[in-house]
Amino acid sequence: MTGNSPQDRYKAVWLIFFILGLGTLLPWNFFMTATGYFTSRLNEDTYNNVSSIDLHMNMNDTETEKPPPTHLQSIFNNVMTLCAMLPLLIFTCLNSFIHQRIPQQVRILCSLVAILLVFLITAIVVKISMAPLSFFTITMVKIVFINSFGAILQGSLFGLAGLLPASYTAPIMSGQGLAGTFAALAMICALASGSKLEDSAFGYFITACVVILMAIGAYIMLPRLDFFRYYSMKDKTEYRTHEAYSEVETKMDLIKKDDLNGVEPPHAANGASRAPDHNPSVLSIFKKIWAMAACVCFVFTVTIGVFPAVTADVKPTIAGKTLWADYFIPVCCFLTFNVFDWAGRSLTAVCMWPGKDSRLLPIMVVARVVFIPLFMLCNVDPRRHLPVLFAHDAWYIVFMFFFSISNGYLASLCMCFGPKKVLSHEAETAGTIMAFFLSLGLALGAVLSFPIRLAI
Repeated sequence: MTGNSPQDRYKAVWLIFFILGLGTLLPWNFFMTATGYFTSRLNEDTYNNVSSIDLHMNMNDTETEKPPPTHLQSIFNNVMTLCAMLPLLIFTCLNSFIHQRIPQQVRILCSLVAILLVFLITAIVVKISMAPLSFFTITMVKIVFINSFGAILQGSLFGLAGLLPASYTAPIMSGQGLAGTFAALAMICALASGSKLEDSAFGYFITACVVILMAIGAYIMLPRLDFFRYYSMKDKTEYRTHEAYSEVETKMDLIKKDDLNGVEPPHAANGASRAPDHNPSVLSIFKKIWAMAACVCFVFTVTIGVFPAVTADVKPTIAGKTLWADYFIPVCCFLTFNVFDWAGRSLTAVCMWPGKDSRLLPIMVVARVVFIPLFMLCNVDPRRHLPVLFAHDAWYIVFMFFFSISNGYLASLCMCFGPKKVLSHEAETAGTIMAFFLSLGLALGAVLSFPIRLAI
């Protein structure tokens, strides 16, 4: 930040990006938290009385109390993952190209409004009786829409943050981390209260609508802040001249000047000035940030490869039939992961080590692969091939601590550094490319989770 740049008064821009980060993932986290509600609605015998099924159906109740799953119930999680990951990957990729043709205001606001409408419909459907097949079809269509618009929103948001200093990607990552923590706490509170699935699901969806409305309001306020306007303008000189003179004609002339903040434009061989390329190709930008893109992709491939496909199947060994058995996975798996993932993401706001050109960063990213065998050797049940080497619950909790905090910290670090390895007018494209590779890591991790689980 230069001495002539405005200050982020009251950290307003930082807080707005935090709220936008929260808004990108909280709706989907609540959607996943309500999986028990969705599967209960797919039971042929109970779809007219969903409120009669209590929240413990996905916990550690005895098997005799659970009816055998229907076909739609048995395929729900797999189809949901497919309907979530494919649109997320496809539309994040498309956003890398369309962001130069569609204004970011249109992309972000339209995505937020579309997600809001989907969740309003979802909340209404909670109160409407519906045949299982119809409910299944409508739910999958909603999942496709949520993740399609969510991909455009996330990619556009990271691209927008790429225009600001590197530390302003951190609040997006931190907000996304809080989204998971919030959803995990909501699940535990609902479990403790004994709330019915219908009531809990309705509360999830209405809460998500409120958060999206907050995000829309925060985004509308963003262009009014001097700090954001300064960094979002292509030429810093144009901002200072605009503030001093405010003539529209002068402003429009200065926008056409060089993007390189005082550096003279390159000269052609014949001595004539040559304007820089204001629309560089995606490939040329990718060549500059491929290392950071590969790192963030690998971080999430490892994470989703075992979480929650493997980690949620670990059984406690010291709980017996106590209450701890019911809370072991909600607390030690989901809450622990989300809290320390959030802590790791937030840590980049005060510490960004190692640097963006350090060789240590890729080494730290690759080293996380050790968590795959560590969790596979915990007390995962059922298992067919591997022995249990880390049976005690304490091992699992320690592994989860380092697994989650390293995921949050390294992923946030890569997302912050990626747009800072290119020129200022390339930063938005770099941010969308980084978002695509984040989504690619999620998709690869989901695919990898199947053979990892089968190998145990």
